[in-house]
Amino acid sequence: MYVFSQVFVELNELLMDKNQEMHWKETARWIKFEEDVEEETERWGKPHVASLSFRSLLELRKTISHGAVLLDLDQKTLPGIAHQVVEQMIISDQIRAQDRANVLRALSNHIAAPEAPATDPLIGGLRNFESRMSVDSDRNEVLCALKSVCSVDFLDQPTMAFVRLQEAVLLESVLEVPIPVRFLFVLLGPPNANIDYHQIGRSISTLMSDKHFHEAAYLADERQDLLTAINSFLDCSIVLPPSEVGGDELLHSIARFQREMLHKRHEQEVKLQAKEPKTLHPPLKPEDDPLRRTGRLFGGVIRDARRRYPKYISDFKDALSPQCMATVIFIYFAALSPAITFGGLLGEKTDGLIGVSELIISTAVQGMVFCLLGAQPLLVVGFSGPLLVFEESFYSFCRSSEIEYLTGRLWIGIWLIIIVVLTVAFEGSFLVRFVTRFTQEIFSFLISLIFIYETFFKLGKIFMDHPLRSCSGREENDTALPTPTSDGRSPDASQTLNQPNTALLSLVLTAGTFFIAFYLRKFKNSAFFPGTLRRAIGDFGVPIAISTMVLLDYSIKDTYTQKLSVPDGFSVTSPDKRGWLIHPLGSDGQFPIWMMVASILPALLVYILIFMETQITTLIVSKKDRMLVKGSGFHLDLLIIVVGGGVSALFGLPWLTGATVRSVTHANSLTVMSKAVAPGDKPRIQEVKEQRVTGFLVALLVGLSIVIGDVLRQVPIAVLFGIFLYMGVMSLNGIQLTERMMLLFMPPKYHPDHTYVRKVRTLRMHLFTCLQLVCLAVLWAVMSTSASLAFPFVLVLTVPFRRFLLSRIFTHREIQCVSVSFLFVDREIDL
Repeated sequence: MYVFSQVFVELNELLMDKNQEMHWKETARWIKFEEDVEEETERWGKPHVASLSFRSLLELRKTISHGAVLLDLDQKTLPGIAHQVVEQMIISDQIRAQDRANVLRALSNHIAAPEAPATDPLIGGLRNFESRMSVDSDRNEVLCALKSVCSVDFLDQPTMAFVRLQEAVLLESVLEVPIPVRFLFVLLGPPNANIDYHQIGRSISTLMSDKHFHEAAYLADERQDLLTAINSFLDCSIVLPPSEVGGDELLHSIARFQREMLHKRHEQEVKLQAKEPKTLHPPLKPEDDPLRRTGRLFGGVIRDARRRYPKYISDFKDALSPQCMATVIFIYFAALSPAITFGGLLGEKTDGLIGVSELIISTAVQGMVFCLLGAQPLLVVGFSGPLLVFEESFYSFCRSSEIEYLTGRLWIGIWLIIIVVLTVAFEGSFLVRFVTRFTQEIFSFLISLIFIYETFFKLGKIFMDHPLRSCSGREENDTALPTPTSDGRSPDASQTLNQPNTALLSLVLTAGTFFIAFYLRKFKNSAFFPGTLRRAIGDFGVPIAISTMVLLDYSIKDTYTQKLSVPDGFSVTSPDKRGWLIHPLGSDGQFPIWMMVASILPALLVYILIFMETQITTLIVSKKDRMLVKGSGFHLDLLIIVVGGGVSALFGLPWLTGATVRSVTHANSLTVMSKAVAPGDKPRIQEVKEQRVTGFLVALLVGLSIVIGDVLRQVPIAVLFGIFLYMGVMSLNGIQLTERMMLLFMPPKYHPDHTYVRKVRTLRMHLFTCLQLVCLAVLWAVMSTSASLAFPFVLVLTVPFRRFLLSRIFTHREIQCVSVSFLFVDREIDL
């Protein structure tokens, strides 16, 4: 399959200077959008969509129909190209033989590079653009389409040549940047001809910057193919009659009309592709589909290992990057914060049987094992809100039934291992095929919402414990400001209630951490500072935010803020209630046999939670537009995580899952965006640092947090709230549901040009969004009430809801545009 190059177009004109000497000057260029040289300042203007006159397009089509067209010219130097062009002009009777020398002289002036604006900030960016995209010339390259137009007094009529070289070549001293040239367009003629050379040059330049035309130019076999491509371009262009009407209404009608024309062109392309022989699009290789069933016992997990483990060495080499080191610091706090927060909540819900110590150790051990053995090491394994809901419900059941909670968890762990082994043996992960974007978005949004909600809930609790006071004066019963103890640690919170400054400072620390991290992330793609420094600041944005706010808190001596609560040493949370090893028959050897068997039911609930969250997280992290190249392994990852959780139950440690928000944040922090893009275009994903080192180091540091407890006890917990908020907000980016929710409050004329906006009527699109929000509200309600044990089943019900009920409300085409399941191959599987 042919892969088309990206095209940089430069327009040069032959002008006369103050000394009456002719020289070529660059007057415009196209890197997706047009940029013109401003006459007054000799600087490049803003990138803009090119507007062309209809007459210039007609004149262009006329010149190409009668001019010289040289396709696949085998020349590698400018003099050789010029000689062939001039000879073809003579053969086609465009110029006389005696004009050969003058035309050659005019073209050869290109050997002295065309004059560019004195200040050109994009030159360096173009060099980066060229080197970045030309790494693999067989797959992707940036080629220059050079346009030269001018009026000369030695010709009697206009003459034109369109040249496509056999292969792209670097023409020395022709361009300001070393970009290989593949296409040339030359237009020369007398000044009294009734044509506008500049506008014709802009027309061919705009055509070459159009994706469909330059693809046609690559594949053209003869002149007629170029003319057909021009006609296709005209079919999608708009001619505005002379009118004084303007404003937003005119722009809106133009945009709507052009969308209709582009839609018709797309439908024609689809019909043509359907008629093409299937051999032109080779079928997907079976081994590239991670969810294809092999039909053999444990065939899926064996295939995952064979596909992923050959890249094991590169998983360590690819970590040699400053960006990976910044990621380790950021994700360490992102992983430690939930471990401490959820650990504290677990301690409250289970009366100290499982707490911060157990969760930290479980996160460290299972995280390191997974990063060493897993197929998708970008996943961050950790505790989650749905698992906390289950633990609370199961503990309440055990306490009311007078059953030992930790022993019951042990039998649940045993059943978990049995269930996952059977599932993996029969390749049960293929069921992920039925999890479409409809369910993925609901679950992703729910998990992000939990992080955002927990931030403001915790801040609200601080404001309740430390209410604000009037500035009119201190009341007699106000508690005195706390004084640090002799060892430098803050006193207990019980001694520091009703401190009016605590709530304000906690709010400042949370907001400061969030906004510094948020804006430094955006700073990475700004125009300030050199690129290397700017990217370094962006990569270390979260560590900078954490350090800044910790120093701010440390510098304020007279205000109490709650600090991290990290246990001392590797001991269980409640040594008087339990030890590290859990006996399968209970502490008194009287654990009921019926409960050993009945534990399969809560084990199914836990398994569904881990299965759905882990697999959906893998789908999100490995979606096609993230451009991962090493692949994933649904069967292998599920086996490692569930077996690890089952074994952990023997030691009274929590079960873990693929944590959605932390995993997406991990992948985002390892994403390398393009350093130079087309003016007016957005940065795109260039690569993702797929490796095992960052996840392993994060898990190791989480485990060592107990050793450096004295240092971590100086970190205000409000700073971690800021990280919670940052992860929740950033994880909402890229979720289509978030974008469609914003469209609910936006007039249709301001809707972006997305597929689901163009191809689905507005009210139907809003109805689809509202149904997703209803499902989200139901899940939130179930998770927040006494029916929380039913949460896994309600989550699973969104799959048949999408598959059977939505198909009765929406057409197949509407669902395909708004909700499809994304796998990691070069196609979309519509369900």
